[in-house]
Amino acid sequence: MTTAAVDSARTDAIAEYALLGEPPLLDLQGLVELASTVCGVSTAVINIIDDRFQHQVAAVGFTPATCAREDSMCAVVLEYPGLVVVPDARQDDRFALNPFVTGEIANVRFYASSPVVTPAGVAIGTLCVFDEDAGDLTTEHSHALDLLAHQVAEVLELRRLTLELAESNQQLERFALQVSHDLRNPLTALSGFLELASDSPEMVNAPRAARSLARAESAADRMSAMVSDLLDYARVGGAHPRRVAVDLEQIVRAVLEDLDASVVQTGTQVVVDASVEVIGDPTLLRALLQNLIGNAIKFSGAKFSAAKLSATKFSAAGEQTPRIEVTARTLPGGWRITVDDNGPGIPFDERDRVFELMERGTDPGAPGLGIGLSTCRRIVDSHHGHIGIDDSALGGASVWVVLPADAG
Repeated sequence: MTTAAVDSARTDAIAEYALLGEPPLLDLQGLVELASTVCGVSTAVINIIDDRFQHQVAAVGFTPATCAREDSMCAVVLEYPGLVVVPDARQDDRFALNPFVTGEIANVRFYASSPVVTPAGVAIGTLCVFDEDAGDLTTEHSHALDLLAHQVAEVLELRRLTLELAESNQQLERFALQVSHDLRNPLTALSGFLELASDSPEMVNAPRAARSLARAESAADRMSAMVSDLLDYARVGGAHPRRVAVDLEQIVRAVLEDLDASVVQTGTQVVVDASVEVIGDPTLLRALLQNLIGNAIKFSGAKFSAAKLSATKFSAAGEQTPRIEVTARTLPGGWRITVDDNGPGIPFDERDRVFELMERGTDPGAPGLGIGLSTCRRIVDSHHGHIGIDDSALGGASVWVVLPADAG
């Protein structure tokens, strides 16, 4: 890689941490103070070095500042990242004429540094200790300096992830606001039309149609409530779900009522054994179960619809019916919810990947956009729970969720 390419990669990596021009991070300040103490010197600094400048983002023993890269001692060694220990910089050809050594800027004698390297392998700076007296580091102290430089990189990476999460949550809020607006208008219109139809005199002599309209009105009202509640969820990034007592079987029954058309269309047999009360956010838990049960119906139905094209795919017993089972059990300290199906299942090596956004496994023809399971993981994470996939005794997939009673 050319020098220009290395500088470009380093500059891009530094920009992701949004450090420059900001007050020193408390965690970084703590690490330079620890480095100074461990190495037995009066001064320590974290230097971030881009293509033009050395930025001292945290320091002990002096006030951090910025200097030209050509004046930097750490820039000299950053080309070949590794631990550097120099007992007397005046005797080292790399530093003898450096302004930090000659007295033009400082009078550094002892110098030691360890590179700060990103997870992608880009060296963006150093953790440096130095003193105006000649000195040295023991093997143990050198190892400690390396460990502390690694911790600096960890702190910076945590900052980058936090910034990304904040940006992601802002994007999610903007997206949720737009979706909420786009959904509320047709939902309001739909509810109005359903209400008009329900009040029509013709409904008096059509009790079955009246019942269907009533169910449709109820579903529209529930959808409107979910849009509002999920918007609130998006605004807080899912970090603070409500924690109230939730009748899980009641939620499952409501979900199945919303999915009734899919159940009927696919001929799916549904068995529910979920008479437990859990602690969580009822709206989010409903969205969770809506996705899990909807997926089970969708994939089981798709499997058996395709299988009808070939009678050889059926067993001698003629098992041709899509089937799902929803169960919930109380565990010590929480609850386990399981949705089993007799669909095609999910290969073992795809079971983590399908929870990522826009992932649908290796089957390009899989229905949906790959958003549902990522939403499920987000909801479960917000409850400090766990979610996973096993093989089902029914022959397909078994998606399980464990929710803790104490999410603190």
